[in-house]
Amino acid sequence: MESYKDIIKINPLKRFGHPCVRDTRSSVYDMLAWLSKGMSNAEIIEDSPELTETDINACLENAADRERTVQVAFYFKYAVCR
Repeated sequence: MESYKDIIKINPLKRFGHPCVRDTRSSVYDMLAWLSKGMSNAEIIEDSPELTETDINACLENAADRERTVQVAFYFKYAVCR
């Protein structure tokens, strides 16, 4: 199984350095916004045929991993270091 780290890329020259799906201009933020507005995976792929189910899942994995990282950093800064 492909890791989200193989799919989500950061290029400072594309979308102001926001994480995007491979070489597309579809960012993780875009994907999360579409999903939160109720778009289905099929609708997203229909609108952006360069994307796949794996790409959508990679965006969700990336967001979950970033959330875990933020929580750990917050805990370390405010709970452990005091």
